[in-house]
Amino acid sequence: MPYIQQLSPHVADLIAAGEVVERPASVVKELVENAIDAGASAVVVELRRGGMSLIRVTDNGRGIAPEELPTAFLRHATSKLRRAEDLSAIGTLGFRGEALAAISAVSRLDVFSRQRGAEMGASLSLEGGVPGPVESAGCPEGTTFAVRDLFYNTPARLKFMKTDSAEASAAAAMITQIALSRPEVSIRYIRDGKEELHTPGDTKLLSAIYAARGRDFAKSLVEVQGGGEGVTVRGFVTDPIAGRGSRAMQTFFCCGRMIKSALLTAALEEAYANRQMKGRFPGCVLHIDLPLHQVDVNVHPAKTVVKFVNERAVFSAVHHTVKDALDAQNAPQPAPVLKAAAVIPQQGDFYRHMDARSFREQTDTTAKRGLPASELGGRLRFQDSMQPPPPPRRQPPEPPKPAEPEKIPVSTLRTSTPPEPLPGKAEPPLPPPDPEEPEQTAMEAAAPAPWRFAGEVLNTYIIAEDGENMWLIDKHAAHERINFDRMKAGTEPVMRQQLLSSAAVELPREQYAVLLEHLPLLEEFGFEAEDFGAGCLMVRAVPADLDTGLIQETLELLSDKLLLCGTADPSAARDAMLHTMACKASIKGGWKSDPAELKVLIEKVQSGEVQFCPHGRPVKVKLSKYEIEKMFKRA
Repeated sequence: MPYIQQLSPHVADLIAAGEVVERPASVVKELVENAIDAGASAVVVELRRGGMSLIRVTDNGRGIAPEELPTAFLRHATSKLRRAEDLSAIGTLGFRGEALAAISAVSRLDVFSRQRGAEMGASLSLEGGVPGPVESAGCPEGTTFAVRDLFYNTPARLKFMKTDSAEASAAAAMITQIALSRPEVSIRYIRDGKEELHTPGDTKLLSAIYAARGRDFAKSLVEVQGGGEGVTVRGFVTDPIAGRGSRAMQTFFCCGRMIKSALLTAALEEAYANRQMKGRFPGCVLHIDLPLHQVDVNVHPAKTVVKFVNERAVFSAVHHTVKDALDAQNAPQPAPVLKAAAVIPQQGDFYRHMDARSFREQTDTTAKRGLPASELGGRLRFQDSMQPPPPPRRQPPEPPKPAEPEKIPVSTLRTSTPPEPLPGKAEPPLPPPDPEEPEQTAMEAAAPAPWRFAGEVLNTYIIAEDGENMWLIDKHAAHERINFDRMKAGTEPVMRQQLLSSAAVELPREQYAVLLEHLPLLEEFGFEAEDFGAGCLMVRAVPADLDTGLIQETLELLSDKLLLCGTADPSAARDAMLHTMACKASIKGGWKSDPAELKVLIEKVQSGEVQFCPHGRPVKVKLSKYEIEKMFKRA
């Protein structure tokens, strides 16, 4: 048995780095959060090759004193905590003092910093966590970190890195979240020399949302402001008619920190009950503020999971604040009250009051001038009701129409003995005899099926009768399984339809990144897409079975499944694609279907070929005659 011994500082630093630094996005998160904690009002993030070759973060914060630069890279060195009691009320984004030590341990790092008001700055270089000497340097106020060759000394971690575009998109997603958490800070993101994000830093959350999430998302938002029991909720949620295909656009912040919380998700979606279509999800950017001692942020290494002391109060505040905002949005608006002057037409009153004599005089004058009657001013009201109106002009009587010949009902022409022709009338011809019907149709000649199609209920479930059993069949689940098996067993390329005009699909950064990583898999299933930059995919062709109106929704759903199953297992990613495509190509519950289609589904199900949907749910339920009679107290 090996002896117990203490790890060397270098190995301990590498282990700590593995917990803190997973990918370039982790480095970006830690450095930008440190810049915000240092009081920066502007932060610039530059990446090359997805951050693998260079990550540069520049801020205009307070800066670091030259004598403190080496200390900043020691483990558990921080300026944000002093006592154990401070852990119960953490108001900063970083506090553990592990980020800089972990980043420097797996990279080559240079730092330049100058304190506010200082004449000169200082610089320090580290390689693999080993610092060099501190030197004087000319630099602007604030701090600049340049991280190069990430994971150069940990090849085991390096082989798990994804493509440059995927890593850059993951970093962009992290920057977007931070930008939404701090609208008062201007954040600029530059990827391979091209600017992809720039928030104004004007303290307005909607401005940050517009810059980070785009115009279309910003236009669909409803403002939220409220709270209760010491909890404040503010931000924006999407209008119910602008529901998303996934929860990827739900972003929550607690005391300025981005968090993931099933509690907040449930509170949000409960407020949308009976307002949004099934299968659609609201989007949001919500800030929840409460006393610092009421929330614990030190429960997860990534600091994205928190614990609330009073979960009921937080749930209630979010739920009721969002619900009230949606109620006010959909409330009927009162009609605007116009001033008296605003309702008077510029051409005078529509109704004119005059006596009969004035009317005749004006009519004569108008006739002499050759003006049309419409110039008289429209409808008129007469005050002199004693003057009778002129008698109406009599029209000459119309000449009498010639009598039409008497028509014989068609039914009388089908009697066995034809009627006698009328005198002076031509005998109408008899209709041709009906063609003889075949004695037996092809369907009747075939062997009868062991089941009987009895109908469909709720436009979702097929009813079939089989002996003394009744079957309820979920048509969507059955059709989805058929499509899934067909696609999985197919060896020919998927047929695709070229779009007349390319579809630009804008996605959140994480979804965008995972789809970029699986572009070859998308092509295998009939999509022709390419990276358009800034979170946008340009789609030029889609599978032939896919409705072109479902492109955005399908790609959102697919990316969510790929994120959930991970990317290490190619077969899992392929099955996720198969599930999504089979679902989108299937008939839906609530659609009206042709009976012929339903009979084909019954045949597949009743023959045993289809028993479960691709997700494992049953496609049919049996009700025996005994069970039905028992329901009606007949058994």
